[in-house]
Amino acid sequence: MTPEQKELVQQSWAKVMPIKETAADLFYNRLFEQYPEVKTYFKGDMKEQGKKLMMMINTAVAGLDNIEALIEPVKALGKKHVDYGVKAEDYDKVGASLLWTLEQGLKDDFTPEVKDAWAVTYTTLAGVMIEGSDY
Repeated sequence: MTPEQKELVQQSWAKVMPIKETAADLFYNRLFEQYPEVKTYFKGDMKEQGKKLMMMINTAVAGLDNIEALIEPVKALGKKHVDYGVKAEDYDKVGASLLWTLEQGLKDDFTPEVKDAWAVTYTTLAGVMIEGSDY
């Protein structure tokens, strides 16, 4: 990830935060519509799950300034997701739903450069989660 990509992710995320509840709803609706098989991983209140998702992404985006400090917590998160039944191939489903959600929320601000920056960021973090999962 380049410094420019990091900056694009952080700037675009700042535009998502004011609509974070809507973004969480869009994300999960899209995820479950496109990949209904993953719905079984979620047992609790989806509004609460959406808040957790937005908080996790916010923490990760803020942590891009010191990505080394993110590695162990992100690995641990990946290991925890194994307990929910998450498989390595599910990360691509989440990534596709996340990019779609960002496109919906950012509209014209979701430029090809922003999309690429988010794709690199997500792929990097998902790779660390998968590494922590020991698949």
